[in-house]
Amino acid sequence: MKIGIDISQIVYEGTGVATYTRSLVENMVKQAPKDEFVLFGSSFRNRRPIKEFVKSLRVKNVEGCVSFLPPKFLEFLWNGVHLLPVEFFTGPVDVFHSSDWLEPPTQKAKRITTVHDLAVFKYPETFQARGGHNIVENQKRRLHFVKHYSDLIIAVSETTKKDMIEILKIPEKKIKVIYEAADPVYYPREKTEVDKVREKFGIESEYLLCVGTREPRKNLERLLAAFVEIADANKELSLVVVGKYGWGEDSAKLKNKNSKFENRVKFLGFVEKEDLACLYSGAAAFVFPSLYEGFGLPILEAMSCRCPVVTSAVGAMKEIANGAAVLVDPESVSSIAGGISKIYRNQPLAAELKEKGFSRAKEFSWEKAALQTLEAYRQI
Repeated sequence: MKIGIDISQIVYEGTGVATYTRSLVENMVKQAPKDEFVLFGSSFRNRRPIKEFVKSLRVKNVEGCVSFLPPKFLEFLWNGVHLLPVEFFTGPVDVFHSSDWLEPPTQKAKRITTVHDLAVFKYPETFQARGGHNIVENQKRRLHFVKHYSDLIIAVSETTKKDMIEILKIPEKKIKVIYEAADPVYYPREKTEVDKVREKFGIESEYLLCVGTREPRKNLERLLAAFVEIADANKELSLVVVGKYGWGEDSAKLKNKNSKFENRVKFLGFVEKEDLACLYSGAAAFVFPSLYEGFGLPILEAMSCRCPVVTSAVGAMKEIANGAAVLVDPESVSSIAGGISKIYRNQPLAAELKEKGFSRAKEFSWEKAALQTLEAYRQI
């Protein structure tokens, strides 16, 4: 079988879709040495990461196909007027697996698409136009073509599958749920490793950790307000926020709103995986009160590092946690504050959640996801 895959989104290092694409492809090429893979990527200014990723795979059954066309042009061509089959770039393929951003037509290839979430329908107000892209309208156009032309759709959770059925009216038989997993780099780190990373980032006290691209859907404003609620009673505790800035209020504005405790809140920006694994391992708790997620990969990353988790009692976060985390109402500051205190003041509970979470994370693997995805290709 000759398999085409759009890997364009790997250039957005640190995002969930980049992690998904990179991890899935790395494992699929290992699991299917007799199949051929054509990895398509397009960028006007940022082609190097795509080329480097293809080269890093070091297998004979992989061919890279890197275009210089900018995403904005392909967005118009494929998500807008839906012209020019992807085979124009890749040559003949049996199946083509499309990305989170672009939905190209095909000439003969069967189409398979991963849908990570339907946030553009459920929380359109949490998106902002960037770089000339109207994200909401682009994704709605893309999902129109997904609905009408994809032969099979991968949902990353039962929550996303349910949303597709309810919002897009896609028949259930056309959807296959294939879970993501934490990268193997996330495992419990020794205290000496943790201490080095804490020193590197100037973290002197016990800390709560939050990870995610900084944008309104991640609910950082309420998390900071919740931290303020418990800060006086827990003077030794700080809050560490990891993740690239997306849009919305920047860290300075968020700190100003809570200026009394600003010296106890650290925004680290993007952090390399090895350091992040240490930050998870050393945290008193991982707090992830997002308003909506299609999966919630940081939950599994934290659990894999034996870090107790506080997350939202909604959608995919509740699904992935599955009884191994403290669940809170993400729209209630007092609920988030109460969830944090519940873990922080109850060490036996924290210890229990560490073990429950570690066991839960083991139920997911990229090897399993790769095999299930390859089976989906063969199915269509």
